[in-house]
Amino acid sequence: MIKIKEIKKLKKLYKITFFEPLAYKDWDEARDNIYVCEDTLVKFMLTREKVLTEMEFEHLLSFDYFAQGKALALYFISFKPRTSSEVKKYLLEHHVQSSQVEAIIDYLRKNNLINDQAYIESYIRGKIRAANAGPYQILQKLRMKGLESQLIEQLLAQVFYEERQIDVAVKLAEKIVRQKANRLTLQQLKQKVTQSLTTKGFSYNISAIALETLKLEADEENELELLYDELEKTARKYSRRYEGYELKQRITQALARKGFDFGSISSAIRDYDFEEE
Repeated sequence: MIKIKEIKKLKKLYKITFFEPLAYKDWDEARDNIYVCEDTLVKFMLTREKVLTEMEFEHLLSFDYFAQGKALALYFISFKPRTSSEVKKYLLEHHVQSSQVEAIIDYLRKNNLINDQAYIESYIRGKIRAANAGPYQILQKLRMKGLESQLIEQLLAQVFYEERQIDVAVKLAEKIVRQKANRLTLQQLKQKVTQSLTTKGFSYNISAIALETLKLEADEENELELLYDELEKTARKYSRRYEGYELKQRITQALARKGFDFGSISSAIRDYDFEEE
């Protein structure tokens, strides 16, 4: 039999002291006190001089482990929505017994306090509204949160279907064009848009459709200015090591790698005064 000697209220818990030190299977050594939460105090109607059987004490500890773990989980999810995997990790990091973690997760699910499906749907819709990510990037980000790939893919297909992907890709492409159009040729700009969209998680097919939707046209005056500016910089760089035909070949290759048209490059080089270099 186990008899309570004293109950002392602390900041968040209650310290229960016993007349005799107790040896319990989960403890490294005998102790004469435990700390319990208020839910445990109320459920087991703990008072001074109360006597507990070993079985009652076992039930008390089991309930308290669960109650304290549940309180910790509720605190964690109070700041923002969490996945079940995130809650599990948090509880284990805070030394909640693994046997209690699953029971706590089950309690939270049954009371709709955590809901992985709702979390995924909300995350996807948020990314659609922000127009800053494609399905593959979303899939990777959600996987990192410990969510099941099959469920993510299923909800992506339902929520982020092809028409929506195109709408978001077009918005993102328009933003890129506004930022880069004056600094890139048409070919460079198209490459930049495609590269950015695929990096953001859109398929090449969706990226191509978005690019075609924009119906971009070349600004010949701006492209010519960009070409001559780049020619000037490239000529200064290579004229230190090359001259004559080899210099022009090196410049042509460098400008072509940057996305300039060969015909425009040849014309610009013919007009360029290399004697000034």
